[in-house]
Amino acid sequence: MSERVVRVASGQGFWGDWQEAPKLQVRHGPIDYLMLDYLAEITMSILQKQRERDPTSGYARDFVPLIAGLAPDLIGRNIRVVSNAGGVNPEGCRRALFEALDEVPTSRPLRVAVVTGDDLMERLDGLLADGHELRNMETGEPLAAIRERVQAANAYIGAGPIIEALRRKADVVVTGRSTDTALTYAPLMFEHGWAADDWDRIAAGVVAGHINECGAQATGGNTLFDWRGVDLAAPGYPIIEMSSDGSFVVTKHADLGGRVTWATVSEQLVYEMGDPAEYITPDCVADFRTIRLRDRGENRVRISGVRGSARTGMLKVSLAYRDGWKATGTLVYAAPDALAKARRADEVLRARLRRLGLRFDEIRTEFVGAGACAGLAPEDLPPELVQALPEVELRVGVRGENRDAVERFTRELAPLILAGPPSVTGFAAGRPRVQEVMAYWPALIDRTAVEKELRVEVSHA
Repeated sequence: MSERVVRVASGQGFWGDWQEAPKLQVRHGPIDYLMLDYLAEITMSILQKQRERDPTSGYARDFVPLIAGLAPDLIGRNIRVVSNAGGVNPEGCRRALFEALDEVPTSRPLRVAVVTGDDLMERLDGLLADGHELRNMETGEPLAAIRERVQAANAYIGAGPIIEALRRKADVVVTGRSTDTALTYAPLMFEHGWAADDWDRIAAGVVAGHINECGAQATGGNTLFDWRGVDLAAPGYPIIEMSSDGSFVVTKHADLGGRVTWATVSEQLVYEMGDPAEYITPDCVADFRTIRLRDRGENRVRISGVRGSARTGMLKVSLAYRDGWKATGTLVYAAPDALAKARRADEVLRARLRRLGLRFDEIRTEFVGAGACAGLAPEDLPPELVQALPEVELRVGVRGENRDAVERFTRELAPLILAGPPSVTGFAAGRPRVQEVMAYWPALIDRTAVEKELRVEVSHA
């Protein structure tokens, strides 16, 4: 008897990713699970601001029509979905999903699980009073220093509640701030029955989750290797085929575009990588130095040998806090002397801001097209290249605590069109928009303070 292989397909790498990808994953070949990753640190801040304006929002709204449209396929093909689309309002996400499913005929009701408890906002003062200082991991500063400005606080949770939801026969699992990788390795732990201290196999699941979490970035998207030769019109997103011993194959549906090679998988493995010896997750610490990759035929890469060690006693917490206001505007200057015109416009703009007495915490200027994307100063470029530039985009941003000053800045760009250097365009979008700055505060917390509050609720649509 051949060993059972569990297939976990990636269908979403971020909120805003290609909406056709999960449909293609479900309909173009056999899979067991579809994982959909919507969240990043900035996404949590955006969702929290949305919920402030509307208490029924705060989740990835694209998820609802997607799952409603796929519901007959999920039931008919026996595919289960695991997603962190719940954002800061998993229960609101479920309510909206149930409303959408009312309009969809299915052979049986869809069972939807909601995981809550990662949101620490209502508990924050109590946690601080209990001695959880939530010090900034980069500066060491205690959270008390900016407590009044905190807008969102979510702990990164792992596999436990997802596994519980799957045990309770959920077709769709909706979480809040689950780690990206747990969306893949939790189903693998459940299906293969890995123990909670089977560090090597869980670490293999973590590696699989890291490959899955950015969608097509592992199957030829954003690749440096022969990128001209990759068909991305309808790319196949990655699929993990995991064996019970922790070895697995990365592949894609054969009739879709994209490419799976040692190179494309390796590029994704080093994405957002800190110390490769300690890739820390809520359920283990994976050692990425132990990964062994082998090409195993067309669009098949085998990974084995992954080692892991015991999980830590802490969970990471992502907090967002108000940190002033910002605005960014652009103008485009055409040749000849495009860079010189853009630089002169920047000088004029700064002089006018000084004349008006406007003060900011930061003014940042970039000359896009003249080395800005590569982190180069214009002085670093050869003079003949500078002279040949057909156009340069002047991009100026300001940030400060005074909203009125930032608002005034937005009215100073347009005058440069007539009262500035010549050959300017690119202001059709109008005056820049003032935005509130939501800053990121990473911290650690004793895992028991979070895990005792995690809840799983399963109900029928």
